[in-house]
Amino acid sequence: MVPISLKKIFEQYPDRRYIMFGGKGGLGKTTFSAATAYYLAKQGKKVLVFSVDPQASLSDIFKKDIFGKGPTEIMPNLYAQEIDADRRVKEYQQEIRQKILDMYGMEKIPDEIESYIQAAAAEPAMEESAIFDEVVDIVVRGGYDYYIYDLVPLGHALYYLSMASVYDEWIDKITNLRQQMREYDQVAAVIRREKDVDEDAILNELLYIKDRINKSSGILTDKEKTAFFFVVTAEEMVINDTVKAAELFAKFDVPLSGYIVNRVLSDELKGQQIPEYLKHRLDMQERYLKVIENTFKDQILAYVPEMERDVTGLQMIERLAQKMFT
Repeated sequence: MVPISLKKIFEQYPDRRYIMFGGKGGLGKTTFSAATAYYLAKQGKKVLVFSVDPQASLSDIFKKDIFGKGPTEIMPNLYAQEIDADRRVKEYQQEIRQKILDMYGMEKIPDEIESYIQAAAAEPAMEESAIFDEVVDIVVRGGYDYYIYDLVPLGHALYYLSMASVYDEWIDKITNLRQQMREYDQVAAVIRREKDVDEDAILNELLYIKDRINKSSGILTDKEKTAFFFVVTAEEMVINDTVKAAELFAKFDVPLSGYIVNRVLSDELKGQQIPEYLKHRLDMQERYLKVIENTFKDQILAYVPEMERDVTGLQMIERLAQKMFT
């Protein structure tokens, strides 16, 4: 089956500025993100590729230490960023302390509240929350023609995608409660203690958070501006997991743009003197490529060959981009 051209997809939908690659771990999402960023930068577009994976490897691929350094120029028009979640969590803590001091007129954070702040930072979901918040900052800040998300493996990605709706619902409840509190002088008096609390400041903070969440979730489900590509290989478990993940992503209304088949062994190997295990790999590949064609049909955008060595450095990234976009 002849795939739809990935290059044509980008040409036909120039307004799709938010590009995401998803799939199981180890399939090549990060290398595809880097190669796509390279390709678009070469077209004269200003591109930011950033990792939302705590185990990020963009530094390895670009052969440049970018972790926690913010947007870092790799070459003209191409910038890369790896998010330092730990630092973001510490910033969270300080922001919370300062807001408590400002809103309640305190000079010092009470010990019991400080203990809570410390404990909350150790929660397993805090790292993902910090990354999510940093992503909101990145997209709200603007300044680029394209934003390429190097997503975490499927399970975490689904959690990441669901966070927007969960946070939005939570903020709605808290905001409603905060508004109802105005009706209860006794509760307000307890909260105020020695100094009146600025009710509007608290509500405004909640509404500010809600607005940021809505902007981010709006991007994730925007069929005009967002393109989501699944990476798949010719293996049974990968295919099955991808089908399940695509169904789950559809529940979040994430606009699926197509599938890219990676690590395809060349047919030229057939008939040559090759090891027995490689012959079996070719037979397995042929069988599962047919499954991929039957399963994803006209949604396949590219077949990318197995590269002879790791895709690191701009020279190999350029070669991969050529394979993806020609």
